[in-house]
Amino acid sequence: MWTCKNLWKKLAPLARSSSTLCRQNARGVLFNNERRLPLVPQAHMSSGTPGSGGDNNLYYLLVGATCVGGGFYAYRTIKGDKERYQERINEIASRPNKVVPEQPITEAPGEQAAETPQEIAPVTEDAPVETPEVTPIVEEVSPEVAAVEQEDPPTTPEAEIARESVVEPAPEESVGTPDADPVVKSEPTPVAGSLPAETAELQTTTETESAAEPAIVAPAEVPASTPVEFPSHAPYLLIGGGTASFAAARSIRARDPGARVLIITDEPDLPYMRPPLSKELWFSDDPSVVDTLRFKQWNGKERSIYFQPPSFYVSPQDLEKVENGGVAVLTGKKVVHMDVRGNKVTLSDDTEISYDKCLIATGGIPRNLQVIERAGEEVTKRTTLFRKVEDFKALDKVSRDTKSITIIGGGFLGSELACALGRRSADSDLEVIQMFPEKGNMGKVLPEYLSNWTTAKVKSEGVAVITEALVKAVSFKDGKVEIKLKDGRVVKTDHIVAAVGLEPSVELAKSAGLEVDSDFGGFRVNAELQARSNIWVAGDAACFYDIRLGRRRVEHHDHAVVSGRLAGENMTGANKPYWHQSMFWSDLGPDVGYEAIGIVDSSLPTVGVFAKATAKDTPKAATEKSGTGIRSESETEGTASSPVASSTPEPPPVPEQKDNYGKGVIFYLRDKVVVGIILWNVFNRMPVARKIIKDGEEHADLNEVAKLFNIHDD
Repeated sequence: MWTCKNLWKKLAPLARSSSTLCRQNARGVLFNNERRLPLVPQAHMSSGTPGSGGDNNLYYLLVGATCVGGGFYAYRTIKGDKERYQERINEIASRPNKVVPEQPITEAPGEQAAETPQEIAPVTEDAPVETPEVTPIVEEVSPEVAAVEQEDPPTTPEAEIARESVVEPAPEESVGTPDADPVVKSEPTPVAGSLPAETAELQTTTETESAAEPAIVAPAEVPASTPVEFPSHAPYLLIGGGTASFAAARSIRARDPGARVLIITDEPDLPYMRPPLSKELWFSDDPSVVDTLRFKQWNGKERSIYFQPPSFYVSPQDLEKVENGGVAVLTGKKVVHMDVRGNKVTLSDDTEISYDKCLIATGGIPRNLQVIERAGEEVTKRTTLFRKVEDFKALDKVSRDTKSITIIGGGFLGSELACALGRRSADSDLEVIQMFPEKGNMGKVLPEYLSNWTTAKVKSEGVAVITEALVKAVSFKDGKVEIKLKDGRVVKTDHIVAAVGLEPSVELAKSAGLEVDSDFGGFRVNAELQARSNIWVAGDAACFYDIRLGRRRVEHHDHAVVSGRLAGENMTGANKPYWHQSMFWSDLGPDVGYEAIGIVDSSLPTVGVFAKATAKDTPKAATEKSGTGIRSESETEGTASSPVASSTPEPPPVPEQKDNYGKGVIFYLRDKVVVGIILWNVFNRMPVARKIIKDGEEHADLNEVAKLFNIHDD
């Protein structure tokens, strides 16, 4: 366009001048000859000089050259782009071909060994020192091992290292023993060799089959068996071996019966429930409870803390081979890095496992007081952070070997352990002390009058309770741990139990690029518990949005069950939102217990409605009626109709005496709407409480609402 415009500016004056000249000549001829010229020349009038068409030809030539040049330039540009695009496509298409040559390189020794197995066997007897001859021994004995090695070409460097570590002891043994067969038979069992990681797990669960196999494996072969202990790929990978992870695995298998699920846990135990560690296990009369981890529930029935026996699970090395899939647990391994783009995780031993879908259920880590952390090694080794099975075993031993235990913390865990140890002290000379900064037990949860009643209950169990205690310093002097409080009081004890809360385990957030909530902690997830397209989070580590109560993070058993179950369903395509109001419960022995739901914070306004308790208003009676010791598993399945007040007469006002707090309902209000409910020695009514919170309505008289819980029925 710009070229044509410039040409027109140059040629237009010439056209105008030639036209003017033609008109002037025509007038001259008309005046001289006195006759009008014919109009024919006007039809042939040119913009060039008279009698010439050169200017027109030049104009056409320039315009044509411009068009041809533009077309040639466009052609060259399009052709160049096409060539560059084709080169890029060819480069991308050639990438897989670059990796293929690496596979035959690693398989070449195996192929050569397979071709001449009989020739090399005698050579190993004569000259066992030569290392190239040892590789055929491994592949000759077990075709299954060769198949496993061929199925794992991506991990060839690790496989070569494994072969070297397995093969090196063979020549040494063959020197002492001329027969090569015993060497061959002891080495071709990498499946059995993978059991040392499970040995610690199965020793506690007393499985006889695996107990015999580790005896065959020499200690030197344990590192060699590491690469084949577990599959290199898991369609469903669950990080964490707690309640949420097990609930997700069970849900995945329910919706996808052929699913292959791999659970990775840094603990040496199979998935188990944590509540009995601070409740029923301490009230067992069985002296071997520490070893068996079996207990009697309040209803008298006996069960194990483990969700399922070892026979329920598939061994990790067989997970890919099982026809109908299954659930495998890899114990004693910790995930230290996540590659969300490559869909793989790295374990603490640098082993990589890829996945299709992943669940993060890492739970939390017990908090500790800074004054204890700074106190030195002597104090640290006399401090228990209670969370796992090993913590229960350690504290049980301490309670039998020492004379004094001090529990720092007045919440759920601290109060439960105080009652448990206090009751044990009745049969021994153990001194149990509990201290916390609040005015009473569970002062952050219960209203003050009920907190004081609970404190009296804890004291009656033989516990020395120190309220409003702020720890200033901790030291070790004269064989005792000395705790100095800010008000000048000093407490000397043999052992400390720090029960001051839980910190969500979000160590994988940095490597995975996942968001951590700055207010509540934990991984931020959407309504479907998703952190990314193929990554879900459940349990204590999940910070989710509650449609009624806002964003929250819950650290209770029932939430772990429900969130894990929902995450498992969504991992199989359910796409369900999280709407459940999880509950939690706490028992101060077999006679006093409560269940709670929603936001229970003592800083909120509360309304309590109480009645006189009867013999059936205890945790023991409740479990006898429901038939289960884990009340959340039975309560979460219940339903409730809309709250409708009963026709029974309105109860009289509740007196202020402590003795009347036998059973009742405490409502927590925010903007005159019930946001939390505690059922004090009232059981099997949680669906009603959940319905009240879900409705989110304002109630004029909560005494009428309390009738829905039948607290006045004998």
